[in-house]
Amino acid sequence: MENLLELLIMRYGYIGLTLALSLGIVGIPVPDEALLTYSGYLVGEGRLLAPLVVLSAFLGAAIGITASYAIGNRLGLPFLLKYGPRLHLSSAKIERAQGWMNRYGKLLLFVGFFIPGFRHVTAYMAGMSRFKLRTFLLYAYAGALVWSTLFVYVGYMLGERWESVKTYVHHNGRTLLFVACLLALLGMFFRAVMNARKVKA
Repeated sequence: MENLLELLIMRYGYIGLTLALSLGIVGIPVPDEALLTYSGYLVGEGRLLAPLVVLSAFLGAAIGITASYAIGNRLGLPFLLKYGPRLHLSSAKIERAQGWMNRYGKLLLFVGFFIPGFRHVTAYMAGMSRFKLRTFLLYAYAGALVWSTLFVYVGYMLGERWESVKTYVHHNGRTLLFVACLLALLGMFFRAVMNARKVKA
């Protein structure tokens, strides 16, 4: 895998990272976390610049999640059920994500990036549920930024052990999900406080 990721990033640079992640979010089989952690490793090696890696990763995630939302909004559930399996989105996974979206909505847009398989589905569900675009962009983009930054940092910290990210995610997945939920709740609380102040003013 290292050779493939090195070819992608070394040949196409930051644009390659953005393109690969955008395709991965839509549903094309791309090792998203491995790509991010490898980029973080290259930052530690001095071969890439951290701000440009984070920016490229965020743009890729944002483009992919927005495209998924647009597809879900325009084509709806029948399209996803028909073509989802080609993008590794089984009907069971789609139904489960739909149930979660109905229950948790906005929060799932943020934390969905940290749930294996769900970041490929949540935006489709949001589009089909006719989420307001502004609401969708706020929560989905916040999740994209935290998710991409976190895994680039993990790769930076792991160094040459960056390929152990699968084991790391498996053993620390709940911790990562808890941190993501906590950040989302803090963000929602802060926003509520700011709105309350505006009303009083």
